[in-house]
Amino acid sequence: MGRKDETGSAQAIIIMGVSGSGKSTLASLLGQQLGHPFFEGDSFHSEANVAKMRGGVPLTDADRWPWLDTLGAAIGEAARREGIAVAACSALKRSYRDRLRAAIAVPASFVLLEVGREELIRRLHDRPGHYMPASLIDSQLAILESPGADERAITIDSTVPPELEADRVLQWLATKGIGAKRPAQAG
Repeated sequence: MGRKDETGSAQAIIIMGVSGSGKSTLASLLGQQLGHPFFEGDSFHSEANVAKMRGGVPLTDADRWPWLDTLGAAIGEAARREGIAVAACSALKRSYRDRLRAAIAVPASFVLLEVGREELIRRLHDRPGHYMPASLIDSQLAILESPGADERAITIDSTVPPELEADRVLQWLATKGIGAKRPAQAG
């Protein structure tokens, strides 16, 4: 039987936002603090998707569907096995979040990281070797749809240190009954 959080059911926590918003940093930190698996959404992109983005070409919805399905299946499997799984994924549109939720097949909470355009561009210029060019920020900002009131989601300021972001997210998750560390294994 898989390990579950205190609510007794599997949960997924998705840190979302445009490139450079700090998704990976926060999701990795939350995974460590919660003691549960972390998934980097970027590592699930196909080579063709990476080549398009590296070339400055925005992805289409058709490019994203297989990526979201594969990532969501991995998150869902880990969440059912471990109780909680944390992931970094842009999830910019409601339809992308809906697709992820369907593939994850366990309750999912979303954390939208907000940061201004100029700061995003600065951050992307400080990430040498990453395939996402700053030239795609405007296309991402143009399609970003903030989570609706009917989605289990919170929006937080991503200009504060990641530890403060994590504290805010953990407090919010606690109000939802999510966030227990997985039990220590007997050894």
